[in-house]
Amino acid sequence: MDMKTNYLAHWGAAILLLTGCSSKDPGAPEIPDEDQSEQPEVSYSPPTYTDDYYSIAGWDERAKWNLANVHDPTVEKCGDYYYMYGTDASYGNALDGHGHFPYRRSKDLVNWEFRGTAITKTPTWVSDTLQQMRTRAGLPFIEQPVYGYWAPVVRKAGNKYRMYYSIVVDNYIRTGLPNNTANFDGSWTEHAFIGLMETDDLANNLWIDRGMVVCSVSDKGQDWTRKSLNDWNAYFKWNAIDPTYIINPEGEHWLIYGSWHSGIVALSLDQATGKPNHLGDLPDYGTCIARRDANSQNRWQGQEAPEIIYNAATGYYYLFLAYDDLSVGYNTRVCRSKNITGPYLGIDGRDISSGGECWPLLIHPYRFNDHSGWEGISHCALFKDPDTDNWYYTSQARLPAGTGGNAYSNAIMMGQVRQVRWTDSGWPVLMPERYAAVPEQQITETEIAGNWEHIRLNYQYQVQQTSQILSLSTEHQATGALTGSWNYDATKKQLHIGEVTLLVERGLDWESQPRKTTLIYAGLSADGRSLWGKKSE
Repeated sequence: MDMKTNYLAHWGAAILLLTGCSSKDPGAPEIPDEDQSEQPEVSYSPPTYTDDYYSIAGWDERAKWNLANVHDPTVEKCGDYYYMYGTDASYGNALDGHGHFPYRRSKDLVNWEFRGTAITKTPTWVSDTLQQMRTRAGLPFIEQPVYGYWAPVVRKAGNKYRMYYSIVVDNYIRTGLPNNTANFDGSWTEHAFIGLMETDDLANNLWIDRGMVVCSVSDKGQDWTRKSLNDWNAYFKWNAIDPTYIINPEGEHWLIYGSWHSGIVALSLDQATGKPNHLGDLPDYGTCIARRDANSQNRWQGQEAPEIIYNAATGYYYLFLAYDDLSVGYNTRVCRSKNITGPYLGIDGRDISSGGECWPLLIHPYRFNDHSGWEGISHCALFKDPDTDNWYYTSQARLPAGTGGNAYSNAIMMGQVRQVRWTDSGWPVLMPERYAAVPEQQITETEIAGNWEHIRLNYQYQVQQTSQILSLSTEHQATGALTGSWNYDATKKQLHIGEVTLLVERGLDWESQPRKTTLIYAGLSADGRSLWGKKSE
């Protein structure tokens, strides 16, 4: 794990005038070409904050952050505001010494105000519990444990808001020394803990800590030996980090958690307390619902950061997973199930609960023209606007190393929010450009014709996927990245090219200078790779 972000809004002075668009709802019938000149002009100011926030990364500049220094975000709405919380991670460690679990708020999902941190110090139960465990094992006290504060999730539960959070102890088990190469003592590092806090109102930031929910668990007794730093046969079976929380339609409460060590697990919670009824034998720490390797003995799997939602429109639970290393290769997959504990299946029918490779691939390192592009795009949150039922995806994304001549630019972590659309077969897709509250006006077939940048998000470890030209002629023929005849359904906002269906939106071209509105689309190939496009001319 690493850094997090914050961000306060800056809007540009330039006004873009959108013309040739109907003011009717997206479901309205298409307007004949001859009437388009009569449509009203719409004023829109795109956000002007920079993607490379190096110059304002420090704590003293936090009022300008907007979505700078965001990592592992979670979003929940309270009153008129969306609140975003995240991991203690920031460029240059700007957050150090200022509390834990930074948060910000927004009314429009575009302009975000940094508000501070959710807690000021480590809850006392963490050290107390750790020392008790070490005493029972005959190990020395750790006077000043090295803590990491990772990946909270915030959800409303009844009249309260619950935050499940991760605290890891980054000291070696045998000697208690801080985790670094010089101190390696032939053992694994200490326990990770998931705790719970509650509040009545996210606006007041007054959290009451409820203590431990679960900790990392081993099925190896006290055999915490690690042969070398290249030994990945983990001591802990379930890794108690990266919680996500759901209340299902039946009113059951579940915590889903895990990272790398053996897989992702689901743990049933008591509705009133938000904690397990009891933690006894190993099975009570959770039921495995996903792993990346069919070999259940593999303790080191490049899969973590689960996020779970239930979509009543499709009747499925959707489990979103982060694959690979977080700095560059991070990519987001999704699988689904009719049952909270699985089995979770991919688009090709593979059983992810038993170690099948997960498709669809929703987002992956990529680059459109005229921009450095993005890497390390995952550890996501999914949330729905309660007023519109629109779904959104948020995660951090990193600039490639060397951007702007900065050798450390891969530590520039920008929070990103993307609109989610759903295919006719019930799978989510992410829009290729970040959400920017572009006015939702009718998209006509005439606007579709022209040149597009098209990206197929193939899986290539640590390799950015780049764009190809797709040309859609006024005679309804597609050439370049996709071929065949094309047609557009304005009611469903669906572009059909041959056998491919693409979901179209009006969005912001973040790569252009100055930024301007354009058309964008997202879809899935038959084998579960995302297909992205933005109109370039």
